[in-house]
Amino acid sequence: MSETAPAENLLGTYLKDRRTRLDAAAFGLSGSRRRTPGLRREEVAQRANISPTWYTWLEQGRGGAPSADVLDRIARALMLTDVEREHLFLIGLGRPPEVRYQAAEGVSPRLQRVLDALAFSPALVRTATWDVVAWNRAASVVLTDYGAIPPGQRNILRFIFCDPRVRAAQYDWDSVARFVVAAFRADAARAGAVSHVADFVDELCRTSPEFAALWRDNDVRHHGDGTKRLRHPVHGTMSFEYSSFNVEGRSDLSMIVYNPATPGDADRIRTLLAERAD
Repeated sequence: MSETAPAENLLGTYLKDRRTRLDAAAFGLSGSRRRTPGLRREEVAQRANISPTWYTWLEQGRGGAPSADVLDRIARALMLTDVEREHLFLIGLGRPPEVRYQAAEGVSPRLQRVLDALAFSPALVRTATWDVVAWNRAASVVLTDYGAIPPGQRNILRFIFCDPRVRAAQYDWDSVARFVVAAFRADAARAGAVSHVADFVDELCRTSPEFAALWRDNDVRHHGDGTKRLRHPVHGTMSFEYSSFNVEGRSDLSMIVYNPATPGDADRIRTLLAERAD
């Protein structure tokens, strides 16, 4: 019988690879008399505030699985990106790290160009806490003129519960309101933003008894895709098929696209855009 081959040391190999890619001079360390590129093991251990012996064992595949705290300190010591840190946890512990919420500040010019290319499909990008951070012209004439609203007030829940015009545009406001509260709760928890939105939730609970009642129901839902109908005060009913997409590399952002359901709906959007241009 043949002997079983030893398990591959994925964690140790990855740690060594990331360590040797670092520039010692960038950390104020002498680059002379180094037999190999990058940082030494003891230098990474010092930066991570762990024992050099323990770090050496990790690279050698000895000593068992590290704790999440140790992996987090090593990730900072090695200057890992978010995706590199996630990979470190997956191979070290078999699970991704706990989420760390960071408020989004906007989108890249490339993503804005994607939105703008959807000329007759209202599209927007929102955060995990449902703040709108980017949109196209079709969204501004069909949904809300986001550019006319202060950045700190561009929140979809705020529109649904506090803006009479937005409320009147919903065909079934009760269902829409229940849906957005449930999806917002799920998104905030998934992003690790529960404490971040606490003051906002308290504000809405004070402002809107309807929001407060729905929030107490503790429902959660996934945004996904579906259909939506809106009432326009001049052009009548408009129907859409909507889809939501996660933005690659930005787990805090989602893009929502509302495609006109019929050629007539597309014509109404063209008319609205033309009226805005005039």
